Amino acid sequence: MDDLDNYIAEREARDPEFHKAREEMRPVNEFRRAMIGARLAAGLTQKELAERMGTTQSAIARLESGNQMPTLDTLFKLATALGVDFTITPEEPLKVNPHEAA
Repeated sequence: MDDLDNYIAEREARDPEFHKAREEMRPVNEFRRAMIGARLAAGLTQKELAERMGTTQSAIARLESGNQMPTLDTLFKLATALGVDFTITPEEPLKVNPHEAA
């Protein structure tokens, strides 16, 4: 992974358009990482998460790949199925917080 990180850093330093494109995609990439991380932390496969949400495994795969952005309804279902809260602020495009134990 270091080679990839080094390549990206070098490319961003010499190519302002590359840097701009990465910055524009940052919220999507952070959502993808947060969703996948929350699913894995819950010990669920894509299929199991889909079943909990009443959707298909392929719909979960599209969300995790970034090919489809979630609707508010989908975010609600994701939060419920994964037991997390999604927080979006100007400082942090997306943060995933586990629900507090009651």
